[in-house]
Amino acid sequence: MAAGAVVIWFIVVGLAVYAIIYPGKHDARKTGLLVIGGGAVFPTVVLTALLTYGLSILPGLQRPAPEGSQVIEVVGVRWWWRVFYHLPDGRRVETANEIHLPVDEAVEFQLASEDVIHSFWIPSLGGKTDMIPGRQNRLKLFPTKAGVYRGACAEFCGAAHAQMAFDVIVEPRDEFNQWLATMAEPSTVNHPGSVVFDRLGCGACHAIRGTNANGFVGPDLTHFGRRRSLGAAILANTRENRKRWITHTHQAKPGVEMPAFEHLEEQELDQLVDYLGALQ
Repeated sequence: MAAGAVVIWFIVVGLAVYAIIYPGKHDARKTGLLVIGGGAVFPTVVLTALLTYGLSILPGLQRPAPEGSQVIEVVGVRWWWRVFYHLPDGRRVETANEIHLPVDEAVEFQLASEDVIHSFWIPSLGGKTDMIPGRQNRLKLFPTKAGVYRGACAEFCGAAHAQMAFDVIVEPRDEFNQWLATMAEPSTVNHPGSVVFDRLGCGACHAIRGTNANGFVGPDLTHFGRRRSLGAAILANTRENRKRWITHTHQAKPGVEMPAFEHLEEQELDQLVDYLGALQ
């Protein structure tokens, strides 16, 4: 398709350049052939061929991934990503803002939105697919190269649209299995920071499986310490950035609904930050 577009562009631009270089009166028959043939007939033929080709491959794109493929449900929320991995036993494992994929295997994404129209896009792996409230769209991907990629929302969705990203880690199947098995386990962390987490009411919005925190408004934090980034891939998941996020939330990401805890005592802040980092 790109080749067809390039050919049409050269013909149209070539006609314009010809008219500029050779101004004045031209042979009517020759001009008619150039304008009608090069500016109308040829583009119509090429575009019709490209449309026919595109429609011919559409059924294959719409078919579900092969049976047994990993199914990943992603829900767009202003301005982050809720992610569920479907397990063979029927359970779902929830995480957020980070997606792991097995290399050289088909994966099916089931895409939806909780609020406004978003668009799921991993530029290095495939085209974008809209996420529409009240509707589920499917996207089938087949990553062929291990590595770390960046995904993003490709549909303007509000103030923090440009900061609605996510990390994609494509890895060998054994590493993926190990990661997913860890994600399916509840938290077993015993840390003084959990007391601070409970006292501040963080569990009303966030869930940490294996604890009393069972909120659903914000991202699941069960294994938050393993994630590469925070704030939907806008900051590296370091101790200093966790502090910044907790105390200066709206400076880090304008429009986010999480309140900032600017007046936390330093000791409590340190305990909370270390607790989040320990959620491995």
